Amino acid sequence: MTILVVSGTGTEIGKTVVTAAVAAAFRGRRVAVLKPAQTGLAPGEPGDAAEVVRLAGAHVTAVELARFPEPLAPATAARRAGMAPVRPYEVAEAAQKLATEHDLVLVEGAGGLLVRFDDEGATLADAARLMAAPVLVVAPAGLGTLNATALTAEALRARGIECLGVVVGSMPLEPDLAARCNLDDLPVVAGAPLLGAVPAGAGSLSPADFRARAASWLAPELGGDGYGR
Repeated sequence: MTILVVSGTGTEIGKTVVTAAVAAAFRGRRVAVLKPAQTGLAPGEPGDAAEVVRLAGAHVTAVELARFPEPLAPATAARRAGMAPVRPYEVAEAAQKLATEHDLVLVEGAGGLLVRFDDEGATLADAARLMAAPVLVVAPAGLGTLNATALTAEALRARGIECLGVVVGSMPLEPDLAARCNLDDLPVVAGAPLLGAVPAGAGSLSPADFRARAASWLAPELGGDGYGR
């Protein structure tokens, strides 16, 4: 696994923090994080890729292909800004180039798997297929997550893309009944293992604490030390 695509079942569910946790767990190896499309930020503002480096450490190389100022889906944001959209082949070429110089390349999507990159309907799934890369699905903990995760997994299977597993992006410190049950049900609906759960608020930890704890949140497939419940 040289290239891993990190996609969410939606937006604002902890995808960047999960990406940072995986990067931190691979400390001691050369890691790159590739953000194909960053939206909602002005030039010079730190984006998701920079946040991964801040949390995970200086062993991570951050690359951003395009930035659009409005906080919208990449295709819409590019169109409204009068800028060229990101194309799946550009994502694949950038990731494959990074893979020649790094042990792991994490490609972090924007929102969910089928959010459009351009007006022709290209998505992160198209880039993953071009790279023949597995996808790690980041899901929320609570009610509604099973349906969204099942739909994401079904979309991956329909395209012949491997779902490596699921990580809960923000696990409450005191989970309710739904969140506790979902830990058992998420791998069933995804048809792939549960590979970790990142605690809520992890992104607010100091970088030193984040790096020290990241491996405990993840299974060995993601560089962790044996995530278990």
